[in-house]
Amino acid sequence: MIKVAIVDDQPLILRGLGMIVDMQTDMSLLWTAENGEEALYKSENMPADVILMDIRMPLCNGVEATKRIKSLRPETFILILTTFMEDEEIFESLKNGASGYLLKDATTEVITDSVRKVINGGTIIEPLVASKLIKHLKPTAEPNQKEHLKLLTSKELDIARAISEGYSNKEVAAQLFISEGTVKNHLTSILEKLALRDRTQLAIFMIKNDQVSS
Repeated sequence: MIKVAIVDDQPLILRGLGMIVDMQTDMSLLWTAENGEEALYKSENMPADVILMDIRMPLCNGVEATKRIKSLRPETFILILTTFMEDEEIFESLKNGASGYLLKDATTEVITDSVRKVINGGTIIEPLVASKLIKHLKPTAEPNQKEHLKLLTSKELDIARAISEGYSNKEVAAQLFISEGTVKNHLTSILEKLALRDRTQLAIFMIKNDQVSS
């Protein structure tokens, strides 16, 4: 059972998303919070598997809350939910450890499938957001970053591209006809070679260096 938490300062959103979670046979609603400070406190005492996190909230916004919760509970996956399309907030959320970014008007199926996907190691970046993110990130790429890609084997590069496009380890394994364990081992090697923390940082790195289709 996937333990889900929801953080949003709008009661209607909390109730609506809570109902969506409760309707799923493989999910349970662990708790809700109306701001980042409350979410941090509850994460410390009742860690969730996945948090659906709003961006704009009083006391502590979603960007800062993501950073603090990921520092406290690195095993918790955070999906940012918002009606806004600010490039800087998208970038900062991902940089702070969010596993993806969805718009609040996403369908029930998209939201619930995204929760399942991040649990299985996927990264969720909504297509409209991805195009803006690419424009935001590419100018910041360092000239020597593409040299770092030469550290990867051809198989590692294929895996890095697939992971950066949001595929889970299981999906990558099926695409490349290898075991899921092999994908995990390659991912560990990729992150070590590129000195990156996680698959979200890998996605940002690959976007910066024109390695992800859009």
